[in-house]
Amino acid sequence: MQLAVWTYEGPPHVGAMRVATAMQDLHYVLHAPQGDTYADLLFTMIERRGKRPPVTYTTFQARDLGKDTASIFQNAARDAYERFAPKALLVGASCTAELIQDDPAGLAEALELPCPVIPLELPSYQRKENWGAAETFYRVVRQLVDREVRPAPREGRRPLVNLLGPCALGFRHRDDVAEVRRLLDSIGIDVNCVAPLDAAPDDIRTLGRADFNIVLYPEVGGEAARWLDQALHQPAIRTVPIGVGATREFIREVAALAGVDASAALDDATSRMPWWSRSVDSTYLTGKRVFIFGDATHAITAARIAHEELGFDICGLGCYNREFAREMRAAAALYDIEPLITDDHLLVEDAILNASPELVLGTQMERHIAKRFGIPCAVISSPVHVQDFPARHSPQMGFEGANVIFDTWVHPLVMGLEEHLLTMFRDDFEFSDEAGPSHLHGAARSHRSESAPSPSDARAADVADASLVSQGDLAEARPAGTAISWTAEAEQELRKVPFFVRGKVRRNTEAFAVSQGRGAVDLATLYDAKAHYAR
Repeated sequence: MQLAVWTYEGPPHVGAMRVATAMQDLHYVLHAPQGDTYADLLFTMIERRGKRPPVTYTTFQARDLGKDTASIFQNAARDAYERFAPKALLVGASCTAELIQDDPAGLAEALELPCPVIPLELPSYQRKENWGAAETFYRVVRQLVDREVRPAPREGRRPLVNLLGPCALGFRHRDDVAEVRRLLDSIGIDVNCVAPLDAAPDDIRTLGRADFNIVLYPEVGGEAARWLDQALHQPAIRTVPIGVGATREFIREVAALAGVDASAALDDATSRMPWWSRSVDSTYLTGKRVFIFGDATHAITAARIAHEELGFDICGLGCYNREFAREMRAAAALYDIEPLITDDHLLVEDAILNASPELVLGTQMERHIAKRFGIPCAVISSPVHVQDFPARHSPQMGFEGANVIFDTWVHPLVMGLEEHLLTMFRDDFEFSDEAGPSHLHGAARSHRSESAPSPSDARAADVADASLVSQGDLAEARPAGTAISWTAEAEQELRKVPFFVRGKVRRNTEAFAVSQGRGAVDLATLYDAKAHYAR
């Protein structure tokens, strides 16, 4: 077992909580000790839900382990049914309670409660949160769906679809559903059920009424969609409509399966991203190096957008959910890079440092990593914090989602350039910290110290030359444990290098200094290193 400050996924019972919290008239009884009861924090503080999650804990304590913990579970299940009157009950154990092997499924069945009881067997020490959500949703669908319910004749009605995968604590799921509904309505398709988000057990029973399914989030809805295809012969659309190209591909596939005309939706004029990507103002984006990491669905779609629609170079691509390793490897092969499939944030940090990207697209963890290295970052995937559950409509899917993505990705680059200019000219008499506000220019000048730094010179452009940043392999890597100090003048000159390549310039210069046997980096070493890498 490895302890970590950050984790991309919780144990699988957290995934079960996400499904239970997303649905209506469903309750989850979790056999868990005191200390595993943190669902309120996840859903009320981070996702900002207006009500508590429908989870009841047994909350047994250490002193209870010498007694009958099975009766504690049965009492909790009975009390939960009497208090909440759910139309279906999930029962399971947390990772700690799994060790005492009380068998929540058998204990709940013995109660003979007057509602369906869905047992969850979630191996906490082999699987993680997304798998737990997918397994829970699959079990709910398999037990509750009515196999006798079939689609009505197509004459005189619009096609019906199910949207599978939206869940609680998902990245922009609420807004994505609204955008996809709008898209489908524009081509004459109605939604039968969205599940698990806001679905009740009675809604799950009627999944068979739909003509086909749309899997919006394979991490949660993929397994249930496969079972529905086998049991009810419902085909599924698996193209995720994130990005302009993927949205158009999604519309064509849906329209072909539904037998409707989608020309009006394909000509959608609300997306400004394609126009701006072709404009002269976007040329400074071309060739930007981007590192992408998150859940497989969002990482793969982000790579397609970055490469095909914005002209970025993919210098890193990976995911933390190993169940999608095959899909991630196939995607990485398109960009001729080796995928990073890991749930260790320290390995991700090392990969970002070695890739020296100009933009990082990732999770809450990559946001912190990029901030520490001074690299622009945009969040594209869970896990996220409260600021990524905005009150406004902010989808990722559809044409409006493409607009949101464009703004989210480009703004860090634009603001980063502005920040670099302010940093680059920080010693200029007009931009010095001692200069004061610009509108008080005259008053501030009188208070400047006579020893203020001199204006920046033209050498900044030379230091930022590609010669120091184009060496990707760093063959002359610094030996482990070698400490290289920098003089004050060299540090000041290094600050003139653009922030997004400053780290690589520092490492290359230090590697050069070690190879030359120099104990410190001064101005001469900095420019000697520049000349060395320019050859």
